[in-house]
Amino acid sequence: MQNTLIVITGPTGVGKTDTAIGVAKTLGCEIISADSRQIYRQIPITTAAPTPEELAQVKHHFVAFKNLDEYYSAAQFEEDVMQLLPEMFAKCPYAVMCGGSMMYIDAVCRGIDQIPTISPEVRQATYRMYEEIGLEGMLEKLREADPEYYDVVDKKNAKRVIHALEICAESGGTYTALRTGVAKERPFRIIKVALNVSRDELFDRINRRVDKMIEAGMEQEARSVYHLRHLNSLNTVGFKEMFAYFDGTMDFVTARERIKKNTRVYAKKQLTWHAKDPSIVWTTPAQAHETIMKIINEA
Repeated sequence: MQNTLIVITGPTGVGKTDTAIGVAKTLGCEIISADSRQIYRQIPITTAAPTPEELAQVKHHFVAFKNLDEYYSAAQFEEDVMQLLPEMFAKCPYAVMCGGSMMYIDAVCRGIDQIPTISPEVRQATYRMYEEIGLEGMLEKLREADPEYYDVVDKKNAKRVIHALEICAESGGTYTALRTGVAKERPFRIIKVALNVSRDELFDRINRRVDKMIEAGMEQEARSVYHLRHLNSLNTVGFKEMFAYFDGTMDFVTARERIKKNTRVYAKKQLTWHAKDPSIVWTTPAQAHETIMKIINEA
């Protein structure tokens, strides 16, 4: 039986965790979480991490295993998962990877280029520069350092721009020269399934989930890490709006509605990303289990 990685992805709030747990229990395998924020401790509510009850049903990897001040990247995730998978396949020919972080999923399924690890010194210097000159200034720096990447980068995505400049500074060359875009061969079969529902239902799910997160203590969780708000791990939807509320630049009702809106925007970005991948099989949460079992049995 060929070792098989079953990837369950899709927009935030669509129901990936429930599907992954059901499939893993049926196959008797474990779950790899592919979520760039659920890797951190202390913030399970705002990151919608699997609950203790969910974690007790099936063993999960890469959930709450890093401190908020620890650096982690898609490249490190690729390396860690590729080291872990042989151990998982030794116990079961199947493994489930569940999450919505597109770069993390691509890192495992396609591999990413050998980008140098960014030193703390370069990271701090680059972020200091960003604070001093802002996004427009950083874009000008990138245009000078790597005009080819400047032409294609999302110029509204500060994180991408900053990371490209970090790589230029660390490598002494250009980001473009390090990007090959060639998929790596993997010694296992990959089945990719994305869950989706109608846009109205998805947005309703997101809105209701934010309300539940607030009821569960999102505000208190955000207050507990407010003193760490400068960390990149907290530069994400939920915390940014709550921190603005704590700073007095936004009232609570506005912060809550902005969290819902920004989560919906992120979900649309996820759908756009996945729509470009022809290897993905699309299904609904209700049909996902049956769809995955059918693909496995027909292979």
